[in-house]
Amino acid sequence: MPAMFIALAKHLQPAPLLADDPRWARIVARDKSADGAFWYSVATTGVYCRPSCPSRRANPANVQLHDTLQAARATGFRPCRRCNPEGPSLEAANAAMIADACRRIGQSEVEPSLIELADAAGRSPGYFHRVFKAVTGLTPKDYAAARRAARVRQGLEDGVSVTSAIYDAGFNSSGRFYEKSTGMLGMTPTRYRAGGANEEIRFAVGETSLGTILVASSRKGVASILLGQDPDALVRDLQDRFPKARLVGGDSDYEALVARVVGLVEAPALGLDLPLDVRGTAFQQRVWQALRDIRAGRTVSYAEIAGRIGAPNATRAVAAACAANALAVAIPCHRVIRKDGALSGYAWGAERKRALLDREAGDAAENASRSSRA
Repeated sequence: MPAMFIALAKHLQPAPLLADDPRWARIVARDKSADGAFWYSVATTGVYCRPSCPSRRANPANVQLHDTLQAARATGFRPCRRCNPEGPSLEAANAAMIADACRRIGQSEVEPSLIELADAAGRSPGYFHRVFKAVTGLTPKDYAAARRAARVRQGLEDGVSVTSAIYDAGFNSSGRFYEKSTGMLGMTPTRYRAGGANEEIRFAVGETSLGTILVASSRKGVASILLGQDPDALVRDLQDRFPKARLVGGDSDYEALVARVVGLVEAPALGLDLPLDVRGTAFQQRVWQALRDIRAGRTVSYAEIAGRIGAPNATRAVAAACAANALAVAIPCHRVIRKDGALSGYAWGAERKRALLDREAGDAAENASRSSRA
């Protein structure tokens, strides 16, 4: 160790005093909100850092706290290369880099390649791809596709022709667009341009042990499963979700489909073997697919879902996607809880969420008992 570092280490705060300082806990937690409030230096490495520095935690016996950046500089140490205490944090720098890339994608008539985006950012393609996905929750390609879809929707809503909307959005051919149009718009481009007018949505209301249920379907599959207490309120909710569609009451055949959905509510571990019409943004659909991958009887946190879709910083966006889910139980957002184990919110009420989880846990325990006896 350089003699200068050893000499400085003698003047550091004793470890017990530092451990009692609330700022040390913020360093241990890598608290980003503490950045700019204070800095710390480490004698054994000869660097000074911001509180959120991702480097390996230092021994508190070797750490000195500083109220100002000038005081940290006065140690004679160099700024940490990982957290860059002299300038914006790595997270802020990456956010700015990705924001610039998103603007490039949005302003380009032709989708820029990953190499072009990475070169403009001054990063390698692999690093840029990882950071882009961590910040936005999408790959650059998926983000560009979502932007093109938004352009098509905006063009159709503005009244331009379908062909013009397709090419203005950056699609090189109408064939490539029509391959994806139903998944992108939820219906044909012509029908979307008319605001979804005359789209037929069949629905019926039933009863479950958890209250009233409304099931609605398009030609593609089940589009909504809503839970509540008031049938009229559920129908109004359906009308709000499909304001220009033609709502048609289900016949006896449709009642049989509703019965299958009721069976799902009563025994959610069985799953639902019916086609779904899942409508949402690219990010929402990735979250919802991750929810469908959770096994019955298991729970995960919002942070875990964010990690599974490759967007660890998108916990709040994951929670928003769960709240936007219109297919209760079929897309099991009830299996997502807070990191501390609390139930958190649920669009159809915390009591229903607890009941569904209890049923799944009971079914899982019974199945395990049967397996052990076998």
